[in-house]
Amino acid sequence: MSATNKFRPPVSAASAGTGGARTPQTAAALAAQGITKTFAGAPALAGVDLTVERGSIHALLGGNGSGKSTLIKCLAGVYQADAGTISVHGESVPARQMTPRRAREAGLRFVHQDLAVFDSLTVAENFALDSGFPTNPVQGIRWRELRSRADELLDFYGISARASDPLGSLRPSQKTMVAVARALADQRDSEFILLLDEPTASLPEDESRELMAALRTRADLGQTIVLVTHRFGEIAEVADDVTVFRDGSVAGLGPVAEMTTPVIISMMSGTDPSRPPAPGTPAAGTDTRPAAPPSSSDATGAPVFTGSNLTRHPLAGVDLTVESGEIVGLAGLAGSGRSTVLRAIFGDTSLTSGSMTLDGSPHTPSSPADAIRSGIAFVPEDRHRDAAFLDLAVRENASATVIGRYWRRLVMNLRLERSDTEHLITEHSVRTDGPEAPIGRLSGGNQQKVILARWLRRNPRLLLLDEPTQGVDVMSRQDIYRTLRGLTGQGCGILVASSDLDELVELCDRVLVLVDGRITAEFSPDQAGRGELATAVMSAAPARPAPHEGSQN
Repeated sequence: MSATNKFRPPVSAASAGTGGARTPQTAAALAAQGITKTFAGAPALAGVDLTVERGSIHALLGGNGSGKSTLIKCLAGVYQADAGTISVHGESVPARQMTPRRAREAGLRFVHQDLAVFDSLTVAENFALDSGFPTNPVQGIRWRELRSRADELLDFYGISARASDPLGSLRPSQKTMVAVARALADQRDSEFILLLDEPTASLPEDESRELMAALRTRADLGQTIVLVTHRFGEIAEVADDVTVFRDGSVAGLGPVAEMTTPVIISMMSGTDPSRPPAPGTPAAGTDTRPAAPPSSSDATGAPVFTGSNLTRHPLAGVDLTVESGEIVGLAGLAGSGRSTVLRAIFGDTSLTSGSMTLDGSPHTPSSPADAIRSGIAFVPEDRHRDAAFLDLAVRENASATVIGRYWRRLVMNLRLERSDTEHLITEHSVRTDGPEAPIGRLSGGNQQKVILARWLRRNPRLLLLDEPTQGVDVMSRQDIYRTLRGLTGQGCGILVASSDLDELVELCDRVLVLVDGRITAEFSPDQAGRGELATAVMSAAPARPAPHEGSQN
């Protein structure tokens, strides 16, 4: 198919869908049957079945290492399955024969968590990277035609942007929708099946809702969508059906209306849903924050940190206190200043005015290293870019903050370092092949556990967390929450910036709402739930920046 034919909006979607109404006779758009896959003799998939109906959103859930990503890669032809059959719109192929080219020819389209888009290029140029640039007989690019086609696609998919806009000027949810539109650019009548792997992992709540609404609209027009996500709220909002994986097998499946959060968690964990939930396990309609262990004698609630009139764009005079043994949350939309507060405390950005104290003494860090020496630890939002050394072993990552402990007369004590790492792996329930495994091979949840564990080795007085469970499955999330609650029992103060309102309600003792760089409300999760918090965050939302202005979190 030529670039000219490939790069176009669908002819029509109205004839393909039924407005979301599905009947038992609806034919399956995608069926995977008996898919098995082993790595070095270890089963990753053990006879997995998946059936996705036309015009539906099918949520695929499971803990890290459950096999859902392996199945997606088998469907994409990135991995060749050992056995099984893949059927797309009734056309079957042995799973071991699936390749990326055959997957595309069959009508499977993938949007991964790494969107593979380029901020420095225009929207139109990002489209053309996939479908090709229209050219004239002398191989010159027909720019007007390229932009015209891109504008048609943007209009068809309801994306509020122009073909000539730099992609970097768009909001995160818009970038994701550009990746979706690019993947579906050459479809006709919603014929393709869209598979999205954690599309909202890095999106704040308002952006996530915007993206989910757009996907629901596509499904109502006949688009078939498979959605991999860790956010249970998204499933309830937009999904039609759910399949849950555990240890390479299907642990359960059914319509979303019949799959409550406790039931899904029991399927993922293998626990009996009729038994009382373990501490920290969420249950619908209840306050589920894990109970803090008894405080030690020095964890008496005295302030660990105070900030007064903290000012640096976008912050405009923020006052806050974190007491010993307390977890304080920062809620707000993108651009509210959540991350800027943490970076200022950690010495990664300077204040234009205001003052800070740590354990009663002035806190004026000249650099992150200065803050670390003062007893502050920081787990940043982007662990791949700013925290994990992906090519290094778990051992080396776990020791990065205390490397000096292992130098003995100019020689590294590798035996002691390895022994300490094995202890950390056990203590923090890290799933890995061992201390020498590259951390880049671990799941997101296990990477985050290692990064958190290495900071806790320094016994921090104040722990700063930016989106601490972004892209982390529910079981690892509960492990992290229990670790943090245990830390407060030792008198550590914790400050959490998160776009996940459920996380803030579940984890924190107090939540502060930031709007346009100012604290506009304070909540106690014991007295106010997610609804009240969402109202405070959304109702006072500042106007969105113009496309070329961007935003700062």
